[in-house]
Amino acid sequence: MNIELIVQLVKERLGIKTNIRDMYLIAIARGVVAELEDEKGLTLDSASPNHLIFVVDYASWRYQNKDSDKGMPRDLQFRLHNLYINTRGDSNDV
Repeated sequence: MNIELIVQLVKERLGIKTNIRDMYLIAIARGVVAELEDEKGLTLDSASPNHLIFVVDYASWRYQNKDSDKGMPRDLQFRLHNLYINTRGDSNDV
């Protein structure tokens, strides 16, 4: 996944116009991609707009809720579930 593009879209979504938080946003974006691929076992497709926007929304939520103990919102849960189905549904070991 293109981390720079993810960060730019997160900044647009959150209305951030400066580069002051870029280092933190890059770390969040890399963490989200690593979590989805390494821990959740998903294969993200850079060319898929659904995958890109999910990563942007997930990273935005992570940024906004860094000090919260609330769980993932239902819309992100549903979309993550759909990613599981769509990216792993063709596999015989599911």
